[in-house]
Amino acid sequence: MATPNASLRAKREATPSRAKSGESMTRSELADAVNAYLWETRRRRYSLDSDAIKRYEGGKVGWPNEAYREALRSVLDVRTDAELGFRPTPRGSNSASSALALPAATPDLCGQPDLGVSPTEFLARTSVETPIPRQIGWTDVEHVRATTRAVATSENLFGGGLSCEAAIAQLRWAVRLIEARADNDVRMAMFEAVGNLSGVVAYSAFDIANYGAADRCFKFALWCSDQAGSWTLRANTLAEMSRKSAYIGNLGDALTQIEFAQVRSDRVSRTACAMLWAIRARLLVLTDRLGEAVADVGRADAYFADRDAAADPPWLCYYDEAEHLGSTGKALIPIARKRSNIELAAPRLETAIRLQGSNYPRSRTFSRTRLAALMMSVGDPREAASIGQQAVADAAPLRSRRIMKELASLAMVAERYARIGDVAELRHDITSLTLAES
Repeated sequence: MATPNASLRAKREATPSRAKSGESMTRSELADAVNAYLWETRRRRYSLDSDAIKRYEGGKVGWPNEAYREALRSVLDVRTDAELGFRPTPRGSNSASSALALPAATPDLCGQPDLGVSPTEFLARTSVETPIPRQIGWTDVEHVRATTRAVATSENLFGGGLSCEAAIAQLRWAVRLIEARADNDVRMAMFEAVGNLSGVVAYSAFDIANYGAADRCFKFALWCSDQAGSWTLRANTLAEMSRKSAYIGNLGDALTQIEFAQVRSDRVSRTACAMLWAIRARLLVLTDRLGEAVADVGRADAYFADRDAAADPPWLCYYDEAEHLGSTGKALIPIARKRSNIELAAPRLETAIRLQGSNYPRSRTFSRTRLAALMMSVGDPREAASIGQQAVADAAPLRSRRIMKELASLAMVAERYARIGDVAELRHDITSLTLAES
């Protein structure tokens, strides 16, 4: 049991009421006086009340922080904490039987709680385990799909850095659903939904250069696609794996993955086929197979022109006209540079930028950066600098290692025009931004 703080109560009762002559100060008056003192001395509002004073006197809260102790000493006209019955306890003590210890579950009444450890460590000790139903249904499937949409939206708006860790927690929760009882149709849909979420998490990890986490989540997404018998999820996952492999320089793996993704392409939508051919075109360019790459862009365009969006799986909604033009424009950039013909790629990138609305700021930043780099190589460097400055501004709120790498590449391309004022300013701003993010 808590030991009452008789000293604090005695000091309060020995202090005259400010409202009623001849009576003792009430708990409410003491609380108001403490709040007033803290407001005057610290210029902050506090909300101590009579119940809090009652808890102090009852010994249920025994060690207020320094701000409250200072206020209580002043109002009750004492010099030391001991005169008020307050004595410090060993750090970390939270014995419920001690009138002098602050129970761990009791918030600091001053509004300035002492966590005792760093914020990161404090929250690391906090865990929540959400119960999983014994049997799942279509509502649970939609719950996972909605979670995936939310994660994808966060990634598109802010980059992988602000969404990946939260998404991993969501995925761990969703995985437990596939172990619950379910009808066969629901089970297959759940495997597909969880696999899709895993793929989005993998891409978020890729965006922040956590390749180990990306590989594990991609592998899990492939396993889910196999369990669900989903060729569309399999193709999409392999396509994303191919992008990642190409990015880190494993072109052989990237080509193998995209070609595996195209196996049984008759089982996937025409939009998915367009996406796969666009990625393959980019890989062929990187291996200097330029003629084949141009042909693959033509195939991607043909599939996209003949697509039926209603036949697409939910996760392919991102591959709209803007995404298609951005992807094929990216594939054609090296060819445009080599042939000194900016028109081979620039119109696609310009249209992609125009169509990529506020919901896809990361994609738009990629397109702007690539267009600026292309123009810096074979176009007007001053116009390129203007586009690049907008890309830098767009990139500032994003947390994407890939965007920082693209901007660094733009700065390198711009080096030969460094004597031009606008170009020099662009290179300086890119350096400042990449250093801030490193």
